[in-house]
Amino acid sequence: MLGNINIHHSSIIEEGAQIGDGTSIGPFCFVGSRVRLGKNVNLKSHVVMKGDTFLGDDSTVFPFSVLGEIPQDKKFNGESTSLKIGKRNQIREHVTINLGTKGGGGLTEVGNDGLFMAGCHIAHDAKVGNNVILVNNASLAGHCVIEDSVIVGGLSGVHQFVRIGEGAIIGAVTMVTNDVIPYGLVQAPRGELDGLNLVGLKRKGVPRVDIMALRAAFQTLSQGDGTFQDRAQKLTDDSDSKYVEKIVSFVLGHSDRSFLTPR
Repeated sequence: MLGNINIHHSSIIEEGAQIGDGTSIGPFCFVGSRVRLGKNVNLKSHVVMKGDTFLGDDSTVFPFSVLGEIPQDKKFNGESTSLKIGKRNQIREHVTINLGTKGGGGLTEVGNDGLFMAGCHIAHDAKVGNNVILVNNASLAGHCVIEDSVIVGGLSGVHQFVRIGEGAIIGAVTMVTNDVIPYGLVQAPRGELDGLNLVGLKRKGVPRVDIMALRAAFQTLSQGDGTFQDRAQKLTDDSDSKYVEKIVSFVLGHSDRSFLTPR
């Protein structure tokens, strides 16, 4: 016990680690010399934290999770890279989140208020937004971008460099190999864009007029003339909904992958 910091005698805290007020570190944890923990963090037990890793205030890490270990990338050669995790995250049992790589920008980043269920993996250089849920054993490959309020179903995988737009939902046991538009609904083993996340939109309290605009926009993306990007560009003239504008911006933005398009 150090002031209001509670560290179990069986845990190893290397010299140089920074531990915030109110933090509790349970039995058999390892906290490396470059790790920084915010205030009121709770490492339950058997948690390993290494590398240049920051974990924000009021976060809880459950047993046997490993945060900040080196990337699973043969090109990694021991260079100095980082992992930054925001506030109020719930990181459940056996979750692994790796450091970044030099070639990917050197930083793996996770936002605030996430729930990462048992067995999830977030690979090097991924960028994960706020209020994201990864269900049991979901995996994100390197360089993925997961925007705010995304849900990835259990046993699903996201291919490297894929972007998943805000508010999208990925069904269970799904492989996602291409970008997913904001508010999209993806399901089937090989990941098909099967509609909009209407349940999520309604739960969020999105106005009915915007939901109707999104449904009309999805119809245009499904059946309009020209390329997928051409149809997205046309939406700028057809709708003034900020939700539709977000889809347009996402589709017309930079991507290293192609898009999942409506069936």
